[in-house]
Amino acid sequence: MALNILELLNVSKTFPGVKALKSVHFELKAGEIHALMGENGAGKSTFIKVITGVHLPDEGGEFFIDGKSANIKTPLDAQAKGIAAIYQHVTCFQDLTVAENIFMGHEKTTKPFGRIDWKTMHSESRKLLEQLDANFDSRAEMGELSVAQQQIVEIAKALSTNARILIMDEPTAPLSNRECENLYRITENLRSKGVSIIFISHRFEDIFRLADRVTVLRDGSYINHWDMKGVDKNELVVAMVGREITQFFPAREAAIGKEIFRVEGLSRTGFFKDINFSVRAGEIVALTGLVGAGRTEVCEAIYGITPYDSGSVYLDGEKIPFLKPVSAIAAGIGLLPEDRQKQGLVLNWEIAKNVTLTALGQFLRNGMMDIEKENQKAGELSNKLRVKAVSVHDKVSTLSGGNQQKVVVAKLLNTNMKLIILDEPTKGVDVGAKIAIYEIMNELVKEGYGIIMVSSEMPEVLGMSDRIVVMREGRVSAVFDTKAADSQKILKAAMDESHEAA
Repeated sequence: MALNILELLNVSKTFPGVKALKSVHFELKAGEIHALMGENGAGKSTFIKVITGVHLPDEGGEFFIDGKSANIKTPLDAQAKGIAAIYQHVTCFQDLTVAENIFMGHEKTTKPFGRIDWKTMHSESRKLLEQLDANFDSRAEMGELSVAQQQIVEIAKALSTNARILIMDEPTAPLSNRECENLYRITENLRSKGVSIIFISHRFEDIFRLADRVTVLRDGSYINHWDMKGVDKNELVVAMVGREITQFFPAREAAIGKEIFRVEGLSRTGFFKDINFSVRAGEIVALTGLVGAGRTEVCEAIYGITPYDSGSVYLDGEKIPFLKPVSAIAAGIGLLPEDRQKQGLVLNWEIAKNVTLTALGQFLRNGMMDIEKENQKAGELSNKLRVKAVSVHDKVSTLSGGNQQKVVVAKLLNTNMKLIILDEPTKGVDVGAKIAIYEIMNELVKEGYGIIMVSSEMPEVLGMSDRIVVMREGRVSAVFDTKAADSQKILKAAMDESHEAA
């Protein structure tokens, strides 16, 4: 039996008013990929920060490395023990080179003067990149690289510190399917070389593809762990959410009404061409296709973030050119952007201030903000969307990803909307938050809203939409009624240039 390279027993962590971890147990074998799963807010992030020395655990817990008691008080202690982490949101220096990022904090220097040894740093960086089959140079600036390439640099940085334990936090969330496959290959190769990996993901395809074992946390507590060969998806879902999920995609009750929105011949040179589709009241229209097909670009043009060269946008039968987002908001169109942290939220603001940001005029009284009214409205919407927080005064940065997503939706509902564009609404959120967002979407269309849902997840597209618009290389390649569609037809339309739009 393989030795546990890392073991935590009865580890707890308390913040003011919050018990983030409650007597958690976890073990990691040498040369193993051990998945860690749980809903947003289950304690996974706090758990990582305890292992990497960012947070000190409460007294009473035990920490072992290679079977010996370990005392990790700082990130430098963790690094010295061979522990490193890479995160979903890459924390690199965009204006510095790949080599500079890899050796940041432990630069190679010459003797006896302690000057930076650039030759050695670039040489060793190239060796690390070659191990990871990277196709870019150590002298490239980080800002020039894709997200997937930046993640490879983060892995190289971890290896440069001789990491034996690598924590990968939601590494596939921002990646395309092809980039995920490359990351899987890199991860499996690291395991074959003896690196032990804690792999955190909400995606079951990641877990069942890579992991040897899986541990589930719920509400800060250890629930159980399983060998992957002896567990199925339903068992993990029940463990994560604490109840049986009888219907992953909730039953639709909305009556579809008249057309409320239409685009005709919408084009933008180099991005998309001749886009045509419509949305009716009470209808969810899925906009899908491969990454890079132009889906987000179409939505940004509709919303006035970027201009379109030709074509028309109609709302309630009236032709309206949205030249900027404020015009779209005033007309009744809302957008939940793909990147909620950069585009949808002010992270260091309170929940209340984020929720009311799109409709500040509602809360003015004699030229001053009516704080009581603002907090009341934010509280109503937060309760409606079941945002998990102590109060509306909590900073958004302290919320889990799923609850941050709900705050963005609450912001949209604070104005009189007719059409809501949701760009990858469940990206990076757990199964429980996904179901909650699906229920919210159903409630919205039942109230008469129309929804455009951009999604790369095939089950979500088929399970939540009434009609499906498939894009390929900036064009609409097919439009399906969901009842007549299946994954094979959708993939064919997304990949096959000979396929003609229905």
